[in-house]
Amino acid sequence: MNTILDALQEGRLFELPDNDKTDALQFLAHVIEAFPEVPAGTDVFGYVMKREGGTNTALGKGWACPHARVPFDGDLMCAIGWSPTGIDYGASDGEPVVLVVMHLVPDNQRNHYLREISLLAKALETYPRLDKLRDVKDLNDVRNYLLDLIDVTKESAGPDVRARMIRLQAKTAPEPLVFGDLSNLIVEPVTIVAGRNVKPVVLTQNPDLLEWLGSVDDFVEKIDAENVYQNGGWRIMRRSSVTYQGGWVTYECIAVKLISNHAAQRK
Repeated sequence: MNTILDALQEGRLFELPDNDKTDALQFLAHVIEAFPEVPAGTDVFGYVMKREGGTNTALGKGWACPHARVPFDGDLMCAIGWSPTGIDYGASDGEPVVLVVMHLVPDNQRNHYLREISLLAKALETYPRLDKLRDVKDLNDVRNYLLDLIDVTKESAGPDVRARMIRLQAKTAPEPLVFGDLSNLIVEPVTIVAGRNVKPVVLTQNPDLLEWLGSVDDFVEKIDAENVYQNGGWRIMRRSSVTYQGGWVTYECIAVKLISNHAAQRK
C-alpha cells in the first residue's frame, strides 16, 4: 500500500467539500490534475467518470477506489478524500462511502496498481476495526486510522513498506502534516462571462486569480477549445458552459494552484 503511505507523507489527504459523489470525484481529480508530474490538459476527471460509468468503484465498508488510467508513463499516485457525513456512492452493501482513494494509473503502472488494490481489498477483509472508520472526527483521526490499518496488514506488505510506515508513524509533530500541506493547495471556483468583441468578465473571490486572468488575453479561447487553460501557476478547468442569445457564454470553472512552501509561509 505504498501509494497510500506516499499520500499521507506528502499531505494528499483532504476533507471533501460536500457529500455529492460527482463533486467529490471532481475535487480529487482536480487535485491530481494540479500535480506537477501530470501534463497540462490531462482530463483526470473525464477518465474517472468514464470508468465510473461502467463499473462502480465502491469497495464496500465505507471505501471507494476510483482511478484514472492515463496514456503516459510515470509514478502511481493517489489522493485521499474523507467525507465526514458519507457519500451515497451506490455501493453494493448500501453503506455510504467515507474514504475515497483516487489513483492516477500511468500506462507503465497498471500491474503495480492491481497489486495495490488487491492488497487493499485483502486488508478490508481482515482488518478487525473497520467499524471505527465511522468514529473519526478529523483528518488527524483519518490519518491515524489509515496508519493503523496498514500496521495490521504490514506482514503481507513486505519489509520496505513496514520500514516506511514506521518512519511515517514517528512523525508526530504537534501540527499534523496533512494540515501544513493543505496551505500549499488553492482550489477556487470561478465564473467567466464572455461575449463577442468584449473583454471577459471574471467572477471570483480570489484577488490573485482575478489579477492573473486580467493580465492574459487568450484564456477564453483555450477553455472553449480544450476545456483547460494553464499559463504559469494557475490551471483553469471548465466544468460546464451555457450559451445565451447574442453570443454570450458563461463558463463555470475550477482554478487550481500549488504554491511553494516559502510563499505559503508568507501568507
